[in-house]
Amino acid sequence: MAAMSREEIQEKVTEVLVEALGVDEDEVEPTAALGADLGAESIDYLDISFRLEKAFGIKIEQGEMIPESALQNPDYVSDGQVTDAGLEELKKLMPYADFAVMEDDRSVNKVVDVFTVDALVKFVELKLAG
Repeated sequence: MAAMSREEIQEKVTEVLVEALGVDEDEVEPTAALGADLGAESIDYLDISFRLEKAFGIKIEQGEMIPESALQNPDYVSDGQVTDAGLEELKKLMPYADFAVMEDDRSVNKVVDVFTVDALVKFVELKLAG
C-alpha cells in the first residue's frame, strides 16, 4: 500500500471526528482541541481510537494516544499541576502534540487541550510510519 499523504490522513481523521463527535466538518480545524473545541469527553477518545484503528488499519494500545499513567505519577503531577519532569515526560510520550498551550497553565486539565486535530493527524502519521 502506498504511503498516505498528510492531506489524505487529515481527510480521514476529519471524517472520524465528524462521525465520532457529531460535529460539522468545518469545525474540524487543525488547531481545534478535541475536548475544548469539539466537545470530546473521555469516553469519546476510546471511540475515536477504535475508529482510527479501523480507518487506517493500525493498532492503538491503551494509553498510547493519551498517556494517563504519566498523569497519575506523583513525580509528574503535584497539586494538580504538571511538573517540569512531567512536561518532559509528556513531550516524550506525545511527540505529535504541541505543548505551547501549557506554557502558562500547567493544570492537569490542560493536558487534554494539547490534543488537537493536528496532533491526531501527526499521531496517525507516526503510527503509519511504524
